[in-house]
Amino acid sequence: MDYTEFNDHVDGLYDGKYAGLPITSLPSVEDETAEAGELPAAGEAAWRISADVYDSEETFEENFARFLKTVNTAEVKAVIIGGWEEAYEEDSSKVVGLLVENAARFPALRALFLGAMQSEECEISWIQQSDITPLLEAFPLLERLEVRGGDELVLRPVRHGNLRILRFETGGLAAHVVQAVAQSEFPALEYLEMWLGTTQYGGNATVADLTAFLSGDRLPALRHLGLQDSEIQDEIAAAVASAPVVARLESLTLSMGVLTDEGAEALLSGQPLTHLKRLDLHHHYLTDTMVEQVNKALAGSGVEVDLSDQQNLDDEWRYIAVAE
Repeated sequence: MDYTEFNDHVDGLYDGKYAGLPITSLPSVEDETAEAGELPAAGEAAWRISADVYDSEETFEENFARFLKTVNTAEVKAVIIGGWEEAYEEDSSKVVGLLVENAARFPALRALFLGAMQSEECEISWIQQSDITPLLEAFPLLERLEVRGGDELVLRPVRHGNLRILRFETGGLAAHVVQAVAQSEFPALEYLEMWLGTTQYGGNATVADLTAFLSGDRLPALRHLGLQDSEIQDEIAAAVASAPVVARLESLTLSMGVLTDEGAEALLSGQPLTHLKRLDLHHHYLTDTMVEQVNKALAGSGVEVDLSDQQNLDDEWRYIAVAE
């Protein structure tokens, strides 16, 4: 599977596409001249369903109902849930409920993004999420689930036989969510990405919580692992250095966090990484000397290494890339 569409920016969605399809929304409710015939075929677009977070003229429920009436949902393959009114105070449970209640109307749905709001709509750590387990239970054929925002996010251990991509974009991912992923059964999962975040916004997962991912026992199909945007990036790098799962990965991402020479040295001193196609360490606090060492050890062996966005080592405070 080609994962090159992913990036680490919360603003925008993969250059106007999602799941390989152009992102499309219904015309605004005020646009009386728009006609349904101007819309693409239902299966040829990734459909964004959303309401304004502030002073919405149309509620999320109203936009969702209009979508059901306008689009042949039986052919819809990808859905992006944007904002809902007062998303900084109201959680996503009503959104999850609407999707679950209407699951039978989306037999072709394979990709779902929940909470795709840009920072001007709602900062990532303000987004109020809820229990997303019902989505996995109601859509057993779903192949891709992405969630933005970690506040009030809940996941219960679940078995899902078809999920291939699971991503969490947060400024703080709670340990109980990380633990639930570790306790779940995802036999088809190829791509796992978690922005662990800062304790200030609820990111309290420890390296011990990551043990199940690092062993790889419960994720037999895993080919990409992203453990990133963390204050404990050095500890994570040290754990990854001897993790059994790494031997069968094609790509590894430890980016966006407070990675220093200590973590990079642990990586270089651990198991070989030359089998990787890509190692992403961007947004780091490595010295120039260590950057050179990493490149010499890996780039020369054909590994694509991303060491961009070197941070100022003289800063008194060191920050992860995405927090608030």
